[in-house]
Amino acid sequence: MNQNILCVGETLVRLSTQVGVHFYDTISLNLNYGGAEANVAINLSNLGHKTTYFTKVPNNQLGQTAIKHTQKYGVDASDVIYGGNRIGSYYLEAGAGPRAANIIYDRAHSAIAEMTIDEINIDKLLEGKTMLHITGITAALSPNCAEITYELIKAAKERGLVVNFDVNFRSKLWSVEECGAFLKRVLPYVDYLSAGKLDAINFLGVKELDADNSTSRIEELDYYFGKIHELYPNIQIFYATIRNVISATHNTLQGAFWKEGITYYSKVQDMDHIIDRIGGGDAFAAGVLHGILDGYDPEYTINFATALSSLKHTIYGDVSPFTVEQTERTMTHDARVDR
Repeated sequence: MNQNILCVGETLVRLSTQVGVHFYDTISLNLNYGGAEANVAINLSNLGHKTTYFTKVPNNQLGQTAIKHTQKYGVDASDVIYGGNRIGSYYLEAGAGPRAANIIYDRAHSAIAEMTIDEINIDKLLEGKTMLHITGITAALSPNCAEITYELIKAAKERGLVVNFDVNFRSKLWSVEECGAFLKRVLPYVDYLSAGKLDAINFLGVKELDADNSTSRIEELDYYFGKIHELYPNIQIFYATIRNVISATHNTLQGAFWKEGITYYSKVQDMDHIIDRIGGGDAFAAGVLHGILDGYDPEYTINFATALSSLKHTIYGDVSPFTVEQTERTMTHDARVDR
């Protein structure tokens, strides 16, 4: 079966300080293009999958260049709408050691935030697609975007598409209450869900596990995945990461993948020299979808996704340029020089 994954979201301009430079002292910023769903579309394209990306950007050089950035990786962006006055952006102060990264959003009144459902030809957009990937970030941009996200998910499900949804909560964009109310609307239509412990407790009302010091984070995820599935038995797959932050530039990462009542865990990736954490979650999501789309077993899928995410942490920018072969080499911890 020919797969065509539709990713819908906001394309962003990212403006970053140099490592070791505080916002107060910076005189230059590095520019990158990204956005959660755009990153997943690009990452999947790099892994050999057919992807389509939909957004709205202003019809100026900045908006056009942002879309060309997506297209250069082989993503179909022919349905993108050009209009509005602003492209969303954010400023990143890079973290180091004990100092965490800091993000300032400048996304209000962006082209997609002010887009209405009437501007979208849903039948045309979903025609020929087999999966919809979208996140809670898009829904959080504005009431219009929340309604667009809901209508797209509902329409995709009605047309037989697989719906993959990543909660991706951003506290600087909307409240816990707003996110919880939205999730309860859309989760009955979702097939695959990226969510974790705090999502279950804060948004879905799952009772917190009565855990003691001997309870591992792995045991906790087993519990929360199971409880969410009781609420929404339509969800076939859950996935999440377990991240241990030692410093801003040293984390460990382990992936979790739930299917048919069993949770599978990846090897732990020790990321002891992080270059850029932004986009790591999008690489993980793309890795999970790659494993599912190509029919791999859960153990391969979660180890591949975690390895792809760890690779993303080694380069600047929002997207992962790595191939299947390069990722599989990382799955075996083979860091020898490729001659």
